Amino acid sequence: MARFVLVPGFWLGAWAWAEVAAGLEAAGHEARPVTLTGLAERAAELTPEVGLDTHVDDVVRAVEDGGPGEVVLVAHSGANMAVTGAADRIPERVARVVYVDSGPMPPGMAGIDFHAPDDRAELEKGVAGAGEGWKIPVPAFDPDADPVNLAGLGAQRLAEMRRRGTPQPFAAASQPLARPEPLPSTPRTLVLCTIPLAAVRQMADSGNPVFAMMSGPEWTYRELPTGHWPMFSEPRALAALLAESAAGE
Repeated sequence: MARFVLVPGFWLGAWAWAEVAAGLEAAGHEARPVTLTGLAERAAELTPEVGLDTHVDDVVRAVEDGGPGEVVLVAHSGANMAVTGAADRIPERVARVVYVDSGPMPPGMAGIDFHAPDDRAELEKGVAGAGEGWKIPVPAFDPDADPVNLAGLGAQRLAEMRRRGTPQPFAAASQPLARPEPLPSTPRTLVLCTIPLAAVRQMADSGNPVFAMMSGPEWTYRELPTGHWPMFSEPRALAALLAESAAGE
């Protein structure tokens, strides 16, 4: 049996992992979905002071509150930063980190640094306007405007994401992550949905500093061709891949 701590990406809460958690538990594992400060049922806790450090603390607390022993930390999308920070802080408690259509950032970089200039400018425009300068508004989740990332999601699921999504603290994306030297050698798995493994390897080999963080002897890879939200589009397949990763397969 493995113990999973499941951390959702931007705008979502523990609810997003319901089907994946059920699949893991049916296979005999323990699954603990997490809602980070200021999101979902904790939306009333959102303030301008909530940032990456807050969310790292949340993940560390979720691990420690689950009792002794190692866990598999799972990060979807923008949860990569909080999960990486937590895994760096308590490596003795982490058997493996699994990044779902995401990955760790180099020391000193912020999540927003991964965005292309045009995408970053658009995000910052939304923060300055509807986000009052400190929140990232919930996106439209428009499949016509974003067919790749929203692949596999029907109208009902998209409506749920719009209805249940809550603004994300901008500081969680803009605050750089300080990382230790040397970095922990914790086993890591990359679950690739919207970017093929061949492309990741090519960018890593070309010297791209972000993708270079996703290669090395501690890494294993799984491909799950679907959109950016596999906990919704392919929950059973994702649960199976997480279980395989925990077993070191």
